[in-house]
Parts: sequence; structure tokens; C-alpha cells
Amino acid sequence: MKTLWNTINGIRRIEAWEPNCWMQYTCPSEADQKEMVDKYQIPEYFLSDISDADERARFEYEEGWQLVILRIPYMKEIKSRTPYTTVPLGIMHKGDVLISVCYFETDMMIDFVSYQERRGQGFTDYVDMIFRLFLCTSVWYLKRLKQISFLLNRAKRNMDHGVDNTSLVNLSRLQDSLTYFETSIRGNETLLQKLKFKLPCDEIDVDLIEDVTIEMAQARETAHIYSEILESTMNTYTSIINNNMNTIIRTLTSFSIILMFPTLVASLFGMNLINGMESSHYGFPIAIAISIVISLGMWWILRKKNLL
Repeated sequence: MKTLWNTINGIRRIEAWEPNCWMQYTCPSEADQKEMVDKYQIPEYFLSDISDADERARFEYEEGWQLVILRIPYMKEIKSRTPYTTVPLGIMHKGDVLISVCYFETDMMIDFVSYQERRGQGFTDYVDMIFRLFLCTSVWYLKRLKQISFLLNRAKRNMDHGVDNTSLVNLSRLQDSLTYFETSIRGNETLLQKLKFKLPCDEIDVDLIEDVTIEMAQARETAHIYSEILESTMNTYTSIINNNMNTIIRTLTSFSIILMFPTLVASLFGMNLINGMESSHYGFPIAIAISIVISLGMWWILRKKNLL
């Protein structure tokens, strides 16, 4: 889907291309990609790189085109294998042409446009837009991290009532999401430091870069803290499971020891050998009594040693 925006003195949708307007491609079709390559002479491998979900954040210059690939947060279905991940957003600029391409429809880009419409100031130039996208990305990382924190706390409350494999798998999926976030934020930080020297920045851009740096550092530290908390939580519940298993095995072993002696007594007196009680009317009760006494003795010993 292609959307054209005039970004002078505010942001508003337009129907036809104008110099220095912003062309936003979201989930571009084959026709959209063909238009970008044929009409605007965008290097085809630029689009190929942006379409790669694992493409790293980076800056590239080719044939007069500047390419900035930014990693932005993306939420899948909560029940998916990795509910929160990151996807590439490409910003390309040459002369009076400014194009952004994302092969995923994200809440962040919808919010970015909505906020700029409410802000009513537009962008001073394409550099200003790029750094405002960085700032919006940092804010949305923090929003998604709050959602992950909520899911983590809810999972911990559920696991207080019982730990099962499903709960541990859900925690593991959140751990994967935090790993993607932390890695992508670090990549964006590295890219930001490079762009400070690659793009023509004015005084306003320098102040904006400082704000972006602070927000990104906060997002990175938050992701790191949540990752450590989640890892600690998983280790704790894993230890609880192992401890419960050891307790069960210890209890079953103790009962096996207690029940071993009645079996031994019954085996000894049940042998076809002379034991002195073949003709006694009290032979069976005596065997039962010996079994009970020995079993009670072993039960008392095991309880005293905290093995039962």
C-alpha cells in the first residue's frame, strides 16, 4: 500500500507526488516494488534487504541513494512462538525523493503518522524525519517492554499456583522477545552514532539526537533488566520443580524401604524350611507382628533423619 504525505508545515495526505514529499510504502505489492525500481531508479537490492526480516540496522550509500535500515518493534499474536519481535524499516533518500518501506504493518508507524498530524509542524527536512523515527522507535520499544512486563507478572502469578511445562514455555518465548529487543536496540544505537557523522545535521537535529540517545539507552537498560529478571524467574521455578521431584523420589524411596521388610519376613517364613512355627497356631500372627514392628522401627528412623 502506497501513501503520499506532504510534510511542510504539518503532515497531510496528498494524492499525487510532490517534490520533497514522503512516500510511505507498507507491505508493498509487486507493482509497488516495480514502480520504485523503474520510476525512481532505486537499487533493487535495497528492497531485497529491507524485505529480509533479519536484516540488521545499517546505513548505505549507492548510486546517489541513501539507505537507512532501522529495526522497529513488531507484535505478533500473543500465542505465537515469539509474540514480540523486531522488523526492518527502510528509509531511502535521493534529491527531492523520500521513501519509506516496511514489509509489515506495525502499530508504531500508524502512531507515528497520527502523532505528527497532531503535532502540526511537519519535518524540516528528511534528516529531521529520520531522527524522529528513531525517537518514535525508542518510545515504542518502551511501550512493548511494559506489555512484556505485564505478561511476565501475570505468568508469575499463575505459576505460584502450579508450575507446568506450558508456563515455562511461555516464559521462554518472552525471553526470546527480550533478546530480539535488546539486540535490535543496540544495533539502532550503533546506527545512530554513525548517522551523526553521515547526515547533514543542524542544531535542531543535535538536540533531537540527544533525546533519542537518552530514550534508546533507557529502552536498552529496561530490556536488559527484564531479561535478567525473566532468567532469574525461570531458574527459580526450574529449581522448584527439581526440588519437588527430589522430594517425591525421596518419599517413594522411603516407602519402598519400609515395605521391603514385610516382604523379607514373608519370604523367610514362606520358605519350605524348618523354622519352628510350622505347626504353631500363632505362626501367621507372629510373622505379621514382626513385619509391623520392623516397619514401624524403620518409619521412626526415617522420620528422625528427615527422610520421610
